[in-house]
Amino acid sequence: MTIIVSYQGEPGAFSSQAALQVFPDCELLPCATFEDALAAVSDGTARYGMIPIENSIAGRVADIHHLLPRSGLHIIGEHFLPIRFHLMAVKGATLATLTRVQSHIHALGQCRKIIRKLGLKAEVAADTAGSARQVAEAADVTRAAIAPRIAAEVYGLEILMEDIEDEKHNTTRFVILSKYPEFTRQGAAKTVTTLIFQVRNLPAALYKAMGGFATNGINMTKLESYMVDGQFSATMFYADVEGHPEDPALRRALDELAFFSKEVKILGVYPASPLRENFAEAAE
Repeated sequence: MTIIVSYQGEPGAFSSQAALQVFPDCELLPCATFEDALAAVSDGTARYGMIPIENSIAGRVADIHHLLPRSGLHIIGEHFLPIRFHLMAVKGATLATLTRVQSHIHALGQCRKIIRKLGLKAEVAADTAGSARQVAEAADVTRAAIAPRIAAEVYGLEILMEDIEDEKHNTTRFVILSKYPEFTRQGAAKTVTTLIFQVRNLPAALYKAMGGFATNGINMTKLESYMVDGQFSATMFYADVEGHPEDPALRRALDELAFFSKEVKILGVYPASPLRENFAEAAE
């Protein structure tokens, strides 16, 4: 049976490229919003969701940390996608005919040098793949889009310049979501455990909660905070740690975390991507 993978964006988006790299024979399900992509997994329309969670240049993807815990879905894997931007236009267009270029605001910001060099007017659009579609539909040799290579293939555009991003280490980390937990076996591979927690309202509660990871030698690769329901007094923390919850050291650290927390929830236990170390170095 064909696996259906949902993602946010139009056909030809980076998320669709990531999904095809992980599931080469999957059926792609483009969704207008992240909420729609998560809902498709929740209601069984899609088997998995491919969701970007952070970028080595732009940082975390807005809203995902809020949406994941509420979705009830489980992280069953991660994937790192090097981001390569290409300048594309309709057939017959050349660099000399172009006057303006459109793309997602982050893509435009990450390709400033070439936009300035070519003297193009930058126009912000909803996303990269949608920009490619609009340029194809307009059939205007003065317009170009900055988008992934797959978008040129989907919409029949010609790539005028390749790999135009300012920073070559640009990488996006995706998480693969499932309706059902698929925790990796202890000792099967290098493992990442993702969790959220909210500390109790006690002096130095966060410091004490984190102490368990330090004393047990657990490497915490990510710790981010976000407000709960827009309240400045209620803060939830999102964390990635190396190890499996059944490992004695991590189990002790999680027990200590629970002691100082109102809530602790594990979102996923999954194999670490071989590219994780490269991403960590690029983000420094």
